[in-house]
Amino acid sequence: MNVRFKSSPSRQEKETGRRRCLLVLVPILMASIAAGHPDHAEGQAVQDGQGEHQNPIRLSLDDALRMFVENNFQLLVAKYGIQAAKAQQVTAGLFINPEFSVGLFSSVTQGCTPARCGGVMPQVSQLFLIAGKRGYRIESASLGTAGAEAEFEDAVRQLSFAVKDTYFRAKVIRDHLEVDQRIKARILNLIQETSADHSSAISARKRIRLELLGVQTEREVIKDIRELGEATLDLRILLGLPPETILDLTTPLVYRRVEPDIRAIRTSVIDSRPDLRAKRLLQAQRKTEIRLARALQYPDPMVGVGVMLQGPQGPDNQQQWNVGVSVPLPIFDRNQGGILQAETAFQVAEVDYRQAEMTARNELERAYHRFLESRRLVEVYQTGILDRALTLLTMAQQEREKGQLGILELVDAARAAHETKEDYLDALFSYQRAIFRLENAAGQVIH
Repeated sequence: MNVRFKSSPSRQEKETGRRRCLLVLVPILMASIAAGHPDHAEGQAVQDGQGEHQNPIRLSLDDALRMFVENNFQLLVAKYGIQAAKAQQVTAGLFINPEFSVGLFSSVTQGCTPARCGGVMPQVSQLFLIAGKRGYRIESASLGTAGAEAEFEDAVRQLSFAVKDTYFRAKVIRDHLEVDQRIKARILNLIQETSADHSSAISARKRIRLELLGVQTEREVIKDIRELGEATLDLRILLGLPPETILDLTTPLVYRRVEPDIRAIRTSVIDSRPDLRAKRLLQAQRKTEIRLARALQYPDPMVGVGVMLQGPQGPDNQQQWNVGVSVPLPIFDRNQGGILQAETAFQVAEVDYRQAEMTARNELERAYHRFLESRRLVEVYQTGILDRALTLLTMAQQEREKGQLGILELVDAARAAHETKEDYLDALFSYQRAIFRLENAAGQVIH
């Protein structure tokens, strides 16, 4: 029996296999860098499907807000709500239609028949509303229209915050993508450098470490591309744009120190918030409905005027006029349940307004404290930390060129500098979002 022993690979064979892996990995990373460019991150699949290039829409934040007001579907629904309230107001101002009735009559004595002694009695009746019912209905409908307009303003307030937040979220993700691509390109260059170095100056551990770092940076790039696509999708939906639209966001994410007058804002927040104004109008409408419910306990009279047209044989005078008045007797139903229901609805509206007012004040305080914290963090970076991180990277590159720094130490310095840049972008975005939250909570623009 012949027994064969498989010898372990030599060191030269291991290096050859590792170089082959690097030769396979490098083209893959190069291709992924090209595919992960921000210009390809948004709308690339759509362009490939259509087979033609589509010019992007250059969109500033002000342009986005104008487009949002014109095209957002939720705002269009809110506008229809105003039209529906105005229609109810028109209905409340209309008078009740008169009623026309026709009756036949005849005598049954003295040999009369409907053909010989019959007659026709047409009559017109009109219901008259008393106790101010029509005025209360008009007032209630007017308050409902004003409330619908306030709700529309509140929808603009809330959705405008969503547009601003989504706009800069897409902007900061794009900046993250550019930073991660620079890290990825730097690591790829170092992988190429090590793959071309056939000496034993770079150990196998460092080569493997570079490969792992390359995979990690590739993961970060793919993550940024996915998040950028989601943020752009949300922005297109808010702006009412089709999915094949490519957006070029032109408003930069920069630091602008804001000094809000919090005392004046606290004083004016109740009048500035459209949602609180809508609830106050609803409260006034419910109070008007109480007066209407109390007025409904008084019956409305029905006045009728008619004429009796008869033949020459009777049964009575040939032509007679008649006037009648009918009034329901409020013996049992005096709208007791309607009055109680209207009073309960007013109490609910009053409690709802108090809760909304308390919530608005607390939201303002929370937004203001978050604003102060975010501004403080950005100003920490403004003291020069970001510049020092870039200086550290420059010094590490110079030491690497002189042979005084290892390849992994250079990678760590580059990652530290780029991560500091990304942390600054996140702090800047949090600060900008805090300004938007403060404006949203205050119901006014903060200068």
